[in-house]
Amino acid sequence: MCVMRRALSAGAAALVLVVGSGAGARAGADLEPGGVAAGASGAVAPEADVAHHGHVSMGDGSLRISLMAQNHGPSSLEDATVRLEFSLRPIGERWLPERCLWAGERVVLCGTGPLRADGVGREVSIRLGITGDPAEAVVKIGTAWNGGATDRNPANNTHRVIVPATGDPYAF
Repeated sequence: MCVMRRALSAGAAALVLVVGSGAGARAGADLEPGGVAAGASGAVAPEADVAHHGHVSMGDGSLRISLMAQNHGPSSLEDATVRLEFSLRPIGERWLPERCLWAGERVVLCGTGPLRADGVGREVSIRLGITGDPAEAVVKIGTAWNGGATDRNPANNTHRVIVPATGDPYAF
């Protein structure tokens, strides 16, 4: 039941971000030779290379994440969604910045805003309270939705950051 609730929550969150952006991708798009998606009309999906860069730190009872999505091109995107997953359960106030929402107890989805080719989106900064005095945490960062674009280099949009409780920023 809990797994189903989380799946429904994540699906609803993705729908909110997609509908809120005014953009959507056609489900079940056909692939042209070379892996480029094409719709029923034969239109080719845009190609973009979404990447996420930033830093994570932990100390003084909080976990802090600051990131920016970047599009290495060649096409611009109206929006994308980054997914953040935390190994620790956040406590206290669960405030999130604009265009972010909780998709589970330890998962946050954030819209990046428009990503022009060879450009960056808006900065996303999150500070979460944590319980106890953990020695480290793990934060997983990845693209949940890229505006329906083809991404030939998906490796640069997924990170797993181990964050020791030193207060120092660890870059990704």
